[in-house]
Amino acid sequence: MEFRKVDNCYYVYVQKDEPVLETLTDFCKDHGIQNGQVFGIGAIKDVELGAYDLDTKHYTRQLFKGSWELIGMQANITQLDNEPFIHAHVTIGDHDFNVKGGHLFAGNVAVVGEFIIVPLSGDARRESNPEIGLATWKL
Repeated sequence: MEFRKVDNCYYVYVQKDEPVLETLTDFCKDHGIQNGQVFGIGAIKDVELGAYDLDTKHYTRQLFKGSWELIGMQANITQLDNEPFIHAHVTIGDHDFNVKGGHLFAGNVAVVGEFIIVPLSGDARRESNPEIGLATWKL
């Protein structure tokens, strides 16, 4: 991973084979980022996506093997158990231009991962919401 800070944002280059969420979360911990936004593009592989089912209070998960274009990632950073937590949604595309999308659980960089992290001030946190079955914003 490489990075450069410009004004109040970070350009973060996640390198081939590095795990996206773990690398970005570690970056946030190392730089004291507790709240913010993340945007990204590139190519990722072995991507696990999910879609939440409110009735069952569980995610439907699917693993997409191989290399996929990371058409876009948008995420927020809030605190969960006093640690930065990245809630990310992605759109990915295959080499036949078929598109998939959902909540990002896992994926490694296949070629390049280019992310912009914008720290935000404030104290946005997540707490367990039993009605929904997830940790949601507590503002």
